[in-house]
Amino acid sequence: MLQEFERKDIIEPLLTWYLKNARSLPWREEPTPYRVWVSEIMLQQTRVEAVKPYFQRFITKLPDVASLADCPEDTLLKLWEGLGYYNRVRNMQKAARTVVEEYGGILPADYRALLSLTGIGSYTAGAIASIAYGIPVPAVDGNVLRVLTRLSGDASDIMKQTVKTALEEELLDFMPKDRAGAFNQALMELGATVCVPNGAPLCGECPWGGVCKACADGSWAYLPVKTRARERRIEERTVFVIRTGDRVVLNRRPKKGLLAGLYEFPNTEGYLDEEQALDWARSKGVVPLRIRPLPDAKHIFSHVEWHMRGYMIQADELEHPDDKLLFVDVEETRTGYPIPSAFAAYSRYMNIVKGGKNNE
Repeated sequence: MLQEFERKDIIEPLLTWYLKNARSLPWREEPTPYRVWVSEIMLQQTRVEAVKPYFQRFITKLPDVASLADCPEDTLLKLWEGLGYYNRVRNMQKAARTVVEEYGGILPADYRALLSLTGIGSYTAGAIASIAYGIPVPAVDGNVLRVLTRLSGDASDIMKQTVKTALEEELLDFMPKDRAGAFNQALMELGATVCVPNGAPLCGECPWGGVCKACADGSWAYLPVKTRARERRIEERTVFVIRTGDRVVLNRRPKKGLLAGLYEFPNTEGYLDEEQALDWARSKGVVPLRIRPLPDAKHIFSHVEWHMRGYMIQADELEHPDDKLLFVDVEETRTGYPIPSAFAAYSRYMNIVKGGKNNE
């Protein structure tokens, strides 16, 4: 992709642009290896503006690798609540424990050693190594793939690992060895703010406007080329918000599988009408006083969509309750019970706090 370009036409214009246009972000203000690591994992699948408060809260509570390694799981998942993909933070904790045991609590200044840690792939290892340690290795994510395929007019399928690997090898030779961190961040920034994924890129603001092939011939409209993802499976579910006094009924999900180990509102497969919903509640030992329907909701996971029908049930008590159900004080959900954002549409009916904000 890059062999045909002169370095002077690519590197200096990009770095000059970045120096003038880089956004002020909390993890850039103090780019320690730990802060870079936390931010990069959070930024996967999540917008920058949405990540900022999560990052500040996480770093305040867990300021270093050792505190992450020692954090109780429920507290850790609560700090991550709302970001989704909870296995990412579980893997972070596994990696943190390895770093404490093998590297004295400091992330290693070695790309291969970083890559060996649980949950750290080539992009994250490259980001930590280059930004925090100045090691000249690439950090290729979707933004970088988009920017460089448009620059060169390359119609290779970026979903193929061979394409990404080839680009990483090119960048390793092409990037400035003394400014690797700035170069990688500049590529990311260009993709996030100018060569954007949805809609027309802002070519008039791009430092590569004079050499970019996609800008010249309009091929940005179909670049990058991506294999179409397989369609998500649809699952219909009925969700129950069961309340008595200041307590709400929760259930803990299994330790393995989707949303493993998190707390949820009781739910069941399929759509139930009101009478069926009451029968289901009684089968769990709930003595219902009133029921009312809640708005339908939808949550999208990577390979499945939940289409949900909800009911609010005011209960008198639990009579011979299902041993999987927990009556929890609503206030305790603020700190002790991580509830995934899949249930955000229903948690607000219980004044349950999500991601540090009251959704009343």
